[in-house]
Amino acid sequence: FCAALADGPFEVTARPARTNRSTQHWVVELFQGGATAMTATAFTALRRETWRATEHTLPVVPAPADVPRPEGRGRVEWINRYEMRFVEGAFPAVWDGADHGVSRSQLWMRDHPPRPLDFASLTALADVFFPRIWRRRASPVPIGTVSMTVYFHADAAQLRTTGTGYLLGQAQAQAFRNGYFDQTAQLWNEAGELLVTTHQVVYYKE
Repeated sequence: FCAALADGPFEVTARPARTNRSTQHWVVELFQGGATAMTATAFTALRRETWRATEHTLPVVPAPADVPRPEGRGRVEWINRYEMRFVEGAFPAVWDGADHGVSRSQLWMRDHPPRPLDFASLTALADVFFPRIWRRRASPVPIGTVSMTVYFHADAAQLRTTGTGYLLGQAQAQAFRNGYFDQTAQLWNEAGELLVTTHQVVYYKE
């Protein structure tokens, strides 16, 4: 994101940088008010059956039905669009600036109201996590996502099987330094299949 988006019209352009029979590389730009507000690249590929294994497996956590859902509505509409059942690392109960020592969150999540999972909703769910610095320090400092990369490990058949079920999301930062931090996240379905991983860099202000 080069700048925050305003309420109003915008224009998106996408051009193929290079393609062949197996892969495609795309360059995407979003314009608003005559200026570039976002840039993106997309890489797509023809996936062929090969040997497979998953090293990052589903953590041992309670089932979604055993994790209570937070009561009340969120202060921002984004929170209200998702059902989030936190296993650990929920929003700080008190914004007191205390250092919790770890930034990890684990939560069961899905769209609210529920809808069958597709790649658009999976992309959005990959960004459902609140900024890790808020979890680590319990201080609502201003933040802004600078870059975000999403890697899809699931195919359309796995998304159809997942349907309206819950996904377990896990997110944690690696380092906070000089106004920026990075965070990684993983999302599994209830069957334990790793559907997506993501990495982003976030700006914060003090």
